[in-house]
Amino acid sequence: MATPNRAVTIITLEFNLILLYTGAIQTCTVNIQQPSFLEVDYTCKTITIQCDFSVINCPKSNPKVLWFRQDAYHQPANLCPNQCLDKAGKFTITESLTQNQASLTLNTVTLNDSAIYFCGIAFSESDEPRSKQTGPGTMLVVRGTRLLSHEVQNLLIALLSLLSIYIAALSVIFIVISKQLKLKMPRKTGTDEEPPKKRSARHVFQEIAQELYHKRYVETKQPVSILYHKLAMSYFIKTHIESV
Repeated sequence: MATPNRAVTIITLEFNLILLYTGAIQTCTVNIQQPSFLEVDYTCKTITIQCDFSVINCPKSNPKVLWFRQDAYHQPANLCPNQCLDKAGKFTITESLTQNQASLTLNTVTLNDSAIYFCGIAFSESDEPRSKQTGPGTMLVVRGTRLLSHEVQNLLIALLSLLSIYIAALSVIFIVISKQLKLKMPRKTGTDEEPPKKRSARHVFQEIAQELYHKRYVETKQPVSILYHKLAMSYFIKTHIESV
């Protein structure tokens, strides 16, 4: 027969198991929220990553805040094992545990600071699995050039659109003018040659008279019939050209 103390212990364990399965006994649970994405310019001096958490049925003692980083080579690193309380260092942790808030500040931001940053909350006094949790992580991207504001980006997009329309309109006008000029210009072929200028009959007769004048000495020695024949031929040519 079981002793009374043993019986009470067995009943208590059975009662606790029943409460556990029915949800009457709640375990310590930590929930963490972080911004999923942050993008900054490399000229920024500092950048702060916020970590908000909530607790349910956890010890009244303050939890421990941890920060981890995973770089592009998937190498995890514990950033602040000594809590990074020195503000002159690379990282600075700020805690407001009464308001369930913590933050990590990166000083002297460089391009190498691009990574995923995880916030961790741990209640050392609790053995519950959910009493030690890490956040979903914040992806920090440090750009090498200065970022433009949303308004400036929209303005640049509008200006580029107007410039594209202006260039398209100029192209259409240029094509239309080119076609019109081609239609007005006469077509030239390789066989086309400029027709010789038509000489007047008077000019032809003067050339014949000059030629006869230079040969008058030779012609005076020739028979009169030959000279008369040449004069008649010249008159015939003159008359024939004028009639054309």
